[in-house]
Amino acid sequence: MAQMDLFDRNLFAQRRQRALAARTQGADFLLAAVAEELGDRLLAVKRQFDLAVDLGGHTGRLAAALAASGRVDHVLRADLFTADPGLPAPDLVCDDALLPLKDASVGLIASALSLQLVNDLPGALIQIRRALSPDGLFLGAVLGGETLSELRDCLMRAELELTGGAGPRVAPFADTRDLGALLQRAGFALPVTDTDKLTVRYDNLFGLMRDLRAMGGTSILTERSRKPLSRAVFLKAAELYAADHADADGRIRATFQVVYLSGWAPHESQQKPLKPGSAKMRLADALDPMRMEPES
Repeated sequence: MAQMDLFDRNLFAQRRQRALAARTQGADFLLAAVAEELGDRLLAVKRQFDLAVDLGGHTGRLAAALAASGRVDHVLRADLFTADPGLPAPDLVCDDALLPLKDASVGLIASALSLQLVNDLPGALIQIRRALSPDGLFLGAVLGGETLSELRDCLMRAELELTGGAGPRVAPFADTRDLGALLQRAGFALPVTDTDKLTVRYDNLFGLMRDLRAMGGTSILTERSRKPLSRAVFLKAAELYAADHADADGRIRATFQVVYLSGWAPHESQQKPLKPGSAKMRLADALDPMRMEPES
């Protein structure tokens, strides 16, 4: 029996197209911060890549950060679902869940804040790894499980209180440890995951909701309720948010957890773990018995 998709990708495409057309000033603040961080991480890699792909980027921020690093000779911009109307035509428009890239064809693939919304993330990571040339690098950033935890909590509590039931309103995102395991499953060598939290402050819940709509970030859950939340529920959620997640000045906090991913396409030149039994020194020989004794 086929498993139902978690995300409505057609709705995602519509929301993204609407956000790009509106091009609300400042709505890409999160993408801007992540693109800059990915550029800095690439700068720390002492390698030169002949070809890089900005996978699923829009606003051109990630492509610009890759180019500015000086680590890439040529950057291809792959817009997600639709071309960004505010930029020159991209090199290709594609779905990051189904890559149109040949095996072993690209030295570097980077993705900022879109892969968390594919229905088959393990499959997408396998496609990325296959598209990388041997010793090619993947750099990615996805939203982690603590993202919008305050909003999720307040919407659920408000809906339960006023209607007696609650449906999922905020997408679930993956845990950092799980993402590291997915990189390994996909066949990446030297996989690394680490996390960062960005806290954004708003006057109220409605300011946060405006930003989420402007960035195309409202719910695309397949099993979302088709019945819009009433104004009363939103007002109650705003009240709960202000009571539980506000600073001393009354402004509320919204958490965005970003998980950064990196992994290499396997190559014989890479470091490999030692085989069991190949150590030249016994663990017992390295331990000081005096220091191992428990204190009396």
